[in-house]
Amino acid sequence: MRARPISRDALVEQLAELISGRPRDEWVRVAVDGAPAARPERLADELVAPLRLRGRPALRVSAGDFLRPASLRLEYGRTDPDAFYDDWLDVKALQREVLEPLDAGGSGRVLPALWDSRIDRAYRVPYEELPRGGVLLVDGTLLLGRGLVFEVRVHVWLSASALERAAPEEERWRLPAYDRYEREARPQQAADVVVRADHPDRLAVLVSD
Repeated sequence: MRARPISRDALVEQLAELISGRPRDEWVRVAVDGAPAARPERLADELVAPLRLRGRPALRVSAGDFLRPASLRLEYGRTDPDAFYDDWLDVKALQREVLEPLDAGGSGRVLPALWDSRIDRAYRVPYEELPRGGVLLVDGTLLLGRGLVFEVRVHVWLSASALERAAPEEERWRLPAYDRYEREARPQQAADVVVRADHPDRLAVLVSD
């Protein structure tokens, strides 16, 4: 694959065009995947306004609000990279409460947040109804390769060296999980769009030769 340089504004517009080009009578579920240092939540946030300008209602959800309770998530300790990879995200809850309601014939009623991992307690937020033709934007880490259904998959990629440079000391134990993700989930192959973000001010889209 080769890297095609792109400005952030142009990237956002390109993605908004890709997403809004989907059938207007169907919901569009979009994954914006990347390690925390890649700031996938920033890109997901930036897509809301241009999608709405194109007549597409947009709803933001963060996979970080669908982590499992600490008693399950931290069963093998707080710094186990395999547990981080396999056990932290409540995949079934994310599928049930967020993605399945947007299947064909679904209700459109999405729970935007389930579990506040900071205080280890359920959020008390109401369901939100996304009109048909609306776009669900889900940001998160290690989202691909889990059987979660998305119509558009964006992966914000950092090289191993960039991840190592960017990782705070208290999160360096996660690096083996990101390496495993590259080997097993192969996010660059699984994604529809891959954004290289080693240098946040010099983005590039990876395209096949």
